[in-house]
Amino acid sequence: MDVDPRLYEQMAVNDNDIHSIVMSYLVHNCFKETVESFIACTGMKQPSDHLEDMEKRKRIYQFALEGNALRAIELTEQLATNLLEKNKDLHFDLLSLHFVELVCSRKCTEALEFAQMKLTPFGKEQKYVVKLEDIMALLAYEEPEKSPMFHLLSLEYRQHVADSLNRAILAHANHPTYTAMERLIQQTAVVRQCLNQEHGKDVPQPFSLKDFLKS
Repeated sequence: MDVDPRLYEQMAVNDNDIHSIVMSYLVHNCFKETVESFIACTGMKQPSDHLEDMEKRKRIYQFALEGNALRAIELTEQLATNLLEKNKDLHFDLLSLHFVELVCSRKCTEALEFAQMKLTPFGKEQKYVVKLEDIMALLAYEEPEKSPMFHLLSLEYRQHVADSLNRAILAHANHPTYTAMERLIQQTAVVRQCLNQEHGKDVPQPFSLKDFLKS
């Protein structure tokens, strides 16, 4: 269902709501300096309950993104006690990042020893067997970046793990795991698809933020 863009102009949007959406995004992604500048410019109340751990989350996120998973694990255990003990999938992914970094650094013996000590115990659960086989297979290649598992070495994969870790830490502190902006986009996508179905379109077009912003 296509909506006349001129109708949007008739909808009043409160500036405070917009500020809250922007603030949610900045806090979620640990842009502390930008948060402080935004507060100074808008006069918003400082969200003290979020800011106090933002710098710690930022460091953890950065360590995971850089592949320094052991440091990320150490800081996570300090900030969110028992989080990784309860979230084994995330713990496995972080340990895997360290293994991959060792392989990329051509420290294969050290990587094998680390896998035997830290990763092998996960093999007792069937859901980790395939993942273990994939990462262990990296040892068979002189150039792991050219192996079929090359995606495990990518920045995109590290970012995926870092994002998952950030959301888990937020959830542990009873904070929203998604920004208000993300939830608005998700809700808009669902509403648009439902409207398309109600108006008889066999294949609803998925919501495109890019196209929406151009309209």
